[in-house]
Amino acid sequence: MTDPELILTDQPTDAEESLIQGGLADYNALMTGYRDWRPVAALLRDPSSGETLGGMIGRTSYGLLFIDLVYLPETMRGQDIGSRLLQMMEQEGARRGCQSAFLFTITYQAPGFYERHGWAEFGRIACDPPGTARVFMTKTLKPPEG
Repeated sequence: MTDPELILTDQPTDAEESLIQGGLADYNALMTGYRDWRPVAALLRDPSSGETLGGMIGRTSYGLLFIDLVYLPETMRGQDIGSRLLQMMEQEGARRGCQSAFLFTITYQAPGFYERHGWAEFGRIACDPPGTARVFMTKTLKPPEG
């Protein structure tokens, strides 16, 4: 057998992403005996058009909620929408059995928003532009009532 070819790309195909994601999921299931990776999203939609305007996207896996992407249009900020979306994500994570949640943000984005909602910083890494940092945050989730 010849040596494998190693390729660096900024455009992996859907099939390549699926192969890698599936391979990792198979390995994790082999190691743990179960699969529990599930996507989750809390979305902001325009009621008249049905168009999605923003929201939060993440996933749950192995007892953790990870919030990956968050976006609200400027015109929707300061109306408690972000707080309500975050609460929806946290409640769904807890409903799925997650005990903790984590995310990362950037110093110019929203660390103060998350702190006001009970999230705590557990790490920081400098990034560009100079003077900014990625801020890693976590929160213990409350079990669902009932």
